[in-house]
Amino acid sequence: MVFARGDVSGHDDQAISKSYSIRGRHWDIDRDTDHLDHSENVTIVTWDGAEDPGNPYNWSLKQKWILTALAVFTTFITMMNGTIITVAHEAINEQFNISDANFPHSYWPVTSWAVGGACFSLLVLPLMEDFGVRWVFLGTYLVFLCFVVPQAVAQNFATLVVTRFFAGGCVSILANTSATVIGNLWDTEKSRNVPVSLYIVTYLAGSSIGPVIGAAIYQALSWRWIGYIQLIWYGAFFPMYFFLFKECRGIAILGQRAKALRKEGKNAFTQHEIDTRDQSMLKIVGRSASRPLVLFFTESVVFVSTLWSAFTVGTLYLFTQSVEQVFADLYGWNPSQAGYVQSAIVIGECLGWVATLFSGKLYFDSASRNTEIPGTPIPEARLYLAIVGGVTGISGGMFTYAWTSYSYFPWIAPAVGLAMVGAGSVIVVTGISDYVVDAYAKYAGSAIGIIATGENTLAAFLPLATMSMYSHLGPQWASTLLALIALVLSFAPILVLIWGKDIRARSPFMKEAMVEKRRKSIDSV
Repeated sequence: MVFARGDVSGHDDQAISKSYSIRGRHWDIDRDTDHLDHSENVTIVTWDGAEDPGNPYNWSLKQKWILTALAVFTTFITMMNGTIITVAHEAINEQFNISDANFPHSYWPVTSWAVGGACFSLLVLPLMEDFGVRWVFLGTYLVFLCFVVPQAVAQNFATLVVTRFFAGGCVSILANTSATVIGNLWDTEKSRNVPVSLYIVTYLAGSSIGPVIGAAIYQALSWRWIGYIQLIWYGAFFPMYFFLFKECRGIAILGQRAKALRKEGKNAFTQHEIDTRDQSMLKIVGRSASRPLVLFFTESVVFVSTLWSAFTVGTLYLFTQSVEQVFADLYGWNPSQAGYVQSAIVIGECLGWVATLFSGKLYFDSASRNTEIPGTPIPEARLYLAIVGGVTGISGGMFTYAWTSYSYFPWIAPAVGLAMVGAGSVIVVTGISDYVVDAYAKYAGSAIGIIATGENTLAAFLPLATMSMYSHLGPQWASTLLALIALVLSFAPILVLIWGKDIRARSPFMKEAMVEKRRKSIDSV
């Protein structure tokens, strides 16, 4: 999985912009520039008051939901690209003389896709800061289309693996862009609650439904048509994006205003342009890539959250391998039939999304019990339902999947286990994302970034061990092992619930977020 769910970078940018009014300042610039006049005041371009109609926070609900719907729809259909070819592995192996006898070599195109997502996601935020959301999205989408073509016409296996690496990278950028759209449009936690949960369920369901869609295409046509049909529908949607996907990043909109003023001869710049005038793109990318690693190795909450979320997403990708192996052994099913049964995971994910709405209520209701910052929800309340989802959904689902994997049970029995895991995965990933965003505030983008990298890493490599694990341990004990790991990871966050306040007090990043929350709480009073 690739992305910064519930990204709040756009929210922070606009909040910063709101703290200024349009006014002139004198800036002492220590370098030559084509734009800044040392002897003249610089006009700082910000929003024209709190009700500025150009501010995406002030757009109509219709405009916001159109853009939100485009974002989550794009996430859903592009995430399919990662797993849609898994059902056609036998035909691909035959085409390119690849063997899965001793190792699942046919999974390498999915591994390279996920690795590409992990690598490219680090580039997203810097690009959007300078160029805005719209053009990054449209440009990346066109590049993605170019890399879908070789997936249909590849003449050797290496071409398929390499081009899917870049396709996965493009999907990572598209998914991160879609997540950022939500932060740019919805300005409060309550207003973002439903859009963020929709984004997460479409993100996970897009990957899970890939084998289902792939099975339908592969059963009716050849494996190459999986690529052709993707190319057709992705291409057909581009005009819709071009005309409806508006720029919604505050920095970019203000930058356009400043550029227009400069064309009129005025010395106008945004605060972001002033602050980053000495920073090269390489420096920005370097900082963007290094901070997530710092958080991962110094923040226990980020470390545990990364392991928990990564294992959850890795398990969903593991099903693209284990389901076929289990259902073929038990019921003699072919790859297409095994692909169809994975729709149970998607059904579970939809049910899990409904549960996340209740989780949001638990979180906001916790404000009445908060003695640390009265009137503000307790960050750890985000984890209440996530722990239940991990224990009963993911772990319980894996136990069900394990011990119903006998031929005398009907196929619906292990499918119920798959649905339970699907439901638990949405609840867990949503809870983790919301908690990290809430607890780390302006550092949330970096924290979510390393979690996304962990998710992509497990999605890339965990399924490679599936064939060997299920062959040597058997479907019962292989799934039981995964259930036990999920159980341990689900219990770990209970420590965060018990000592959450102390953990936040020791973390410089979380402490800064709490200080900002306390200040806002006082200001609101």
